[in-house]
Amino acid sequence: MRRFSWQPYLYIAPAGLLLITFSFYPLIYAVWMSMHSGWGKPAQRFVGISNYSELLTGAEFWNSLGVSVWYVIGTVPIALALSFFIANLLFQKLRGLGLYRTIYFLPYVTSTVAAAMVWRWIFSPGTAGAANTFLDWFGIPAQRWYYQSAGVFALVGEHFGISLPEWAAGPSLALVSVMIFSIWHALGFDVVIFLAGLSAVPREIYEAAEIDGAGSSRKMWHVTLPLISPTLMFLAIVSVIRSFQTFNQIYVLTREQSMGSTQNLTMLIFNQFYGVFNYGTATATAVLLFLIMLGLTVLQLRIVGPRVHY
Repeated sequence: MRRFSWQPYLYIAPAGLLLITFSFYPLIYAVWMSMHSGWGKPAQRFVGISNYSELLTGAEFWNSLGVSVWYVIGTVPIALALSFFIANLLFQKLRGLGLYRTIYFLPYVTSTVAAAMVWRWIFSPGTAGAANTFLDWFGIPAQRWYYQSAGVFALVGEHFGISLPEWAAGPSLALVSVMIFSIWHALGFDVVIFLAGLSAVPREIYEAAEIDGAGSSRKMWHVTLPLISPTLMFLAIVSVIRSFQTFNQIYVLTREQSMGSTQNLTMLIFNQFYGVFNYGTATATAVLLFLIMLGLTVLQLRIVGPRVHY
């Protein structure tokens, strides 16, 4: 009979204590808060799932969820495709390769708030901003950018004299402005992770493919992409979670000007918590956001996981 040993548990005790203190306990406490009305006030009372019912039957939660979904759709695929393309370029034997890699990684280590303030000037309305100056070179009228709450598809349709219904208006131009910033800001992290994945592919496999007559496109589709699929899945999961949790750039760029068209779920939590001090609704929204991200992560692992080559 094997003797029970406490030694392994003593080794993991510090990490376990940190997880319990800063992860599990706040989650359980948030769930408990979400089941109360008037938290922290004399009129505090237990209401069960009433906060969740109000959220799921109200329009504000679904509008914010729609903004979050548009944000994920508009940032994750483009950021992954662009970073993979850049990583492939940086993976070649180029002079000054280390400098290029550093330049691409700099935006990610730059403070989000500081970088967003610079992009406020880039997207300044009128002719003062760099973005409108660039559009003026092509004869395109100046845009209101992060002040514009109208959908981009509706704006394009209006330019061509086409009136689109509200459901087809698309994300607001203000939200698209935040998407552009977010793609730029997260690009460095994705590029570095892709470079690590590309470096792990054995050169012998490429040589064998060349001997078999495979060209560049065949090597890309049948060698590179299958062998970096674990990296791609990791980045896809992390990017979706990161996009749903986006807060800083929306707060700095468009909090007051976009008439609520950029209020995603994290901004809804902030406005409920610090704006109207409705702690129960705020924590209920946070719990629902956690469940959404957990469900999407499990779904990605179920669908993409079996197709990953290790």
